[in-house]
Amino acid sequence: MNRSTLRRDAAGLGMTSQRARDRLVERLRVLGIEHRGVLEAMRQLPRHWFVDEGLESRAYEDSALPIGLGQTISQPYIVARMTELLLASQPKKVLEIGTGSGYQAALLALLVEQVFSVERIDSLLRNARRRLRALKIENVRTRHRDGRLGWAEEAPFDAIIVTAAGAVIEPSLLAQLAPDGVLLAPVGSASEQRLIRVQRTLSGFQEQVFEAVVFVPLLGGTL
Repeated sequence: MNRSTLRRDAAGLGMTSQRARDRLVERLRVLGIEHRGVLEAMRQLPRHWFVDEGLESRAYEDSALPIGLGQTISQPYIVARMTELLLASQPKKVLEIGTGSGYQAALLALLVEQVFSVERIDSLLRNARRRLRALKIENVRTRHRDGRLGWAEEAPFDAIIVTAAGAVIEPSLLAQLAPDGVLLAPVGSASEQRLIRVQRTLSGFQEQVFEAVVFVPLLGGTL
C-alpha cells in the first residue's frame, strides 16, 4: 500500500465505499449476523484499505481475497461470525494469531479495549502497521513471531482468535487464556476444517464446534 493509496478516501467515508459497506452489512444481517457492534464496526471500517491495489473494486464482496505470499483477507461473513462468537464472552484484552492484512485487528480495536496481534510474515506485518497508523488505531500492539507461541509476556488474555487452521489447538495458546477466557480457531486439514470455540473453566476446557470453514494453514517459524 503506497502513500497515494493511503491518502485516498482518508476517513474511509467516500460515498461509493460507504454505500458498498452499507450493502455488505445488510448481506451479513441476512446471513444471520446479529451483533450490533460488529455490524456497525464493519460499516465504519474501510475494507478497501486492507486489500491489494487492483482488488479494491472487490473489497465489499463477501469473499476472501489474496493479500500475497499465499495469505488472504478472510471473507467478511467469517470475520463477522468469528468476532460475534468471540464477543459473547465480553473480552477486554484479545490476542490475534495471524495479523495478515490487519483488517481483523482493526475491527477488534473498535470493539475491545486492547488487541495484541502476532504475525509470522514480516512484510505483511509492516503493511498492516501502516494501515493501522493511517486509520489512527492506537489500541493494537503487534509482534513479528511464530504465532503458535502466542504472546506469553502479555498473557493472560480474555480471548484469543486464530486466523489460520491447525490440525489441533496449540496447548501454548490455551495456556495463555485467562480464567473463563475463550479461544476461537479453525481446526482441521486443508480439505476439512471446523470453527472451534474453547472456554477455559475451573475444571479444564469446554469445546463447542460450529460451522465448516476454509482457512490457510497455521505454519511455524517466521519469514
